[in-house]
Amino acid sequence: MLHLVLGTITMRPYVFAFFGAFLLACVPHVGWKKTLTFTGVGYAIAFASEKLSITTGVPYGWYYYLDTTSQRELWVWGVPFFDSLSYVFLTYCSYTTALLILSPLATRGHDLVTLETRAIRRSWAALVLGAFLQTFLDIVVDPVALQGRRWFLGQIYGYREVGTHFGVPLSNYAGWLVTSFVLVFAFQMIDRRREEERQAGIVALPLRSLLGPLLYLSVLLFNWGVTLWIGEKLMALTGIFIFTLPILLVVVLAAVRVNRYREEELREHLKDYPWSPFNTF
Repeated sequence: MLHLVLGTITMRPYVFAFFGAFLLACVPHVGWKKTLTFTGVGYAIAFASEKLSITTGVPYGWYYYLDTTSQRELWVWGVPFFDSLSYVFLTYCSYTTALLILSPLATRGHDLVTLETRAIRRSWAALVLGAFLQTFLDIVVDPVALQGRRWFLGQIYGYREVGTHFGVPLSNYAGWLVTSFVLVFAFQMIDRRREEERQAGIVALPLRSLLGPLLYLSVLLFNWGVTLWIGEKLMALTGIFIFTLPILLVVVLAAVRVNRYREEELREHLKDYPWSPFNTF
């Protein structure tokens, strides 16, 4: 078992680098307890969705895993461990990117803070936007992952029928949207319990509000880089074109919203999160 765990880490260092970045962002945001709880719950939801799909075709459509690395890395009941783990950090970075888009923004020195309130974090808008942001990530990730034989991922899965989007069937994206709704909702429910005092791990880390969105962008850049590296220029350009306008909109709208918050919005934020770096205002 130990050699499988070590093999999982050494064969997939990029996955664990992203997971480490998730911990760095999530723990200061919601604390160790909620982070670890969501890691377990998120993994279970992701694994269940994958196991269901390879046995019933729901929710992603029919696909299969190729048992080519089970002697070198950890698999769980026919599903590679790292694959379900990836959903955890993809959900968090998508959800926090939604919070960046929806929340009032404020600066303090060189720090940028999302004045997210409990209402914003629980909102249907954060749920819907987070789920769609996660699904759009897969529009970039899945086509290049399907070409795993041409890079260091390896060919570990395939679809029963060739899909219309660079070999990926549209049912896969429909399944991702459904699963993403469940995952983001699960995070919201875990985060729902009101704390009267700071939980272990929560700190006013500088630029904490940008860590999740930067992780989102890092996943995009990594996959675009691999896509270009294997020579799939059209695939890479398609993904870049899909995200060019959304990224531009997020940056421009964030720039014009900075320090345009109302005093009652700041008070509401501080009421929910008294340990905010703005609590000295």
